[in-house]
Amino acid sequence: MKSLKGSVVALVTPFNDDSEQSVNLEKVAELVRLHANCNTAAIVPCSTTGESPTLLREEWEAVLSTVIQEAKNTNLKIIPATGSNSTREAVRLTERSAELGADACLVVTPYYNRPSPEGIMAHFQELDKVGIPLILYNAPSRTGLDLSTNLIVQLSEKFPSIMGLKASNGDLDQVTEVICKTSKLGRQFSVFSGDDSLTLPILSVGGVGVISVAANVIPLVMDDLVASFMRSDLNQSRAIMHAIHQFCRALVKLDSNPVPIKSIMNSLGMNVGSCRKPLVDLSKDKADILLEELRLITNHQEN
Repeated sequence: MKSLKGSVVALVTPFNDDSEQSVNLEKVAELVRLHANCNTAAIVPCSTTGESPTLLREEWEAVLSTVIQEAKNTNLKIIPATGSNSTREAVRLTERSAELGADACLVVTPYYNRPSPEGIMAHFQELDKVGIPLILYNAPSRTGLDLSTNLIVQLSEKFPSIMGLKASNGDLDQVTEVICKTSKLGRQFSVFSGDDSLTLPILSVGGVGVISVAANVIPLVMDDLVASFMRSDLNQSRAIMHAIHQFCRALVKLDSNPVPIKSIMNSLGMNVGSCRKPLVDLSKDKADILLEELRLITNHQEN
């Protein structure tokens, strides 16, 4: 995991069109094969993009087991989302992920109950005992709690299993400061953009990649964005970022994630099903906006 970099997809969870919206495990396997062939570095199943709040325990495990099984004999790393606002549940999910063969876990800040910094430290102290590499996930728009720079650094200093950060608070100053301070840890600490539209700025200050929603539909583009920067082809990385910026913004602005990304995937014939309630399908007007933004990316690639 120390060398992990590039485009990491936050995978959608496909559902069947039945009364229960059962998980479509065949489609899960198909999506894993797609990413194995598109230079995606890793897959994050069962995250917010994967509608984790609506997954039953057995569904969560079935999705993760399918992803791990299908990723065997590929270069894909598997990083399930195992966060919870219950420390006991987060530990259980993280332990089970380790047992199933995951490479690391993405752990969101406990949400809704909004623990103190001391509570956050106690939460990750328990998770550190599991022994699997952990990536912190700071997403204040989802959790109601923004990790401070000092707390991120303290967590990374105290708990050796914490090997990175998914930064989703849109604060480039903080990202820069975190990268500067964690560079003195004496071990690898990797920062990934949690916002597709901020991938290039975060790479420019020392980030190593992106945990991407857009990669569900443009995996090769997202890979090329990071890879071109890493080989110092800044003209190419800038051109890609300019081409995809509006599409990436639309994915998070038109409706709650993953409504827009599932809408565009279905429009492209990927057949991942609707979101589970309380999320509902994207309106036709908004879906048309997404399709137009994607068309502009395609035109850019052709030119």
